[in-house]
Amino acid sequence: MKPLRQSLKSSLLLQLGIIYTRYLVGGAFVFASLIKIKGHRFTQIPDTGSAHSVGHFFEMMYQSGLYWQFIGVAQCVAGLLLLTQRFALLGALAYLPIMASIFVITIAYDFAGTPIITGLMLLAGLLLLAWDWNRLRVVVNLPVVPETTSPLFESRLWEVVGAVMFAFTAGYRAFTDRYNMLLWLGGCVGLGAAGLLLAWRRHAAGQFRPQPVG
Repeated sequence: MKPLRQSLKSSLLLQLGIIYTRYLVGGAFVFASLIKIKGHRFTQIPDTGSAHSVGHFFEMMYQSGLYWQFIGVAQCVAGLLLLTQRFALLGALAYLPIMASIFVITIAYDFAGTPIITGLMLLAGLLLLAWDWNRLRVVVNLPVVPETTSPLFESRLWEVVGAVMFAFTAGYRAFTDRYNMLLWLGGCVGLGAAGLLLAWRRHAAGQFRPQPVG
């Protein structure tokens, strides 16, 4: 009988869920990072002058200059690593502390319903680390446990899709400060759907069958 974790990691549905969760949070980080790297304001919420207002907080962060850009670079690197799929574990390790900080900020300030979104993104980061727990065990002095997925999950197709998503997102945000969220989101959904369709056709054609050993 297979261990529970191996049974879960053998599920094609869960494998695709992990791939697209990496795309989702990684793409969101890259999208949010470029405006900071360019040294521009992230939001147009007015600064009311209150030390505990959302507008004052963002204005204070923006006025920090180099630190504001550093946050953008950190987000961009974490997002890119997640999009690559190949280096997604490193990306998840970089993503989690940044996302935890963002989540706490949205609770500390009056961000209305935003903590729900940031909370879900934080849970997504924990899920990604849980997926690779067999490799992370070394940090608590436990041996690595080998676990297998599938040729579909390991396909380089996902790396190509992630690279195109990064190029599309970074290019769009690099050349415009005013953006259309639906346009960007629609483009990413289209790229993700195209990748899924291509993977499905290859899977149906038997291109992802395990290779015989020996």
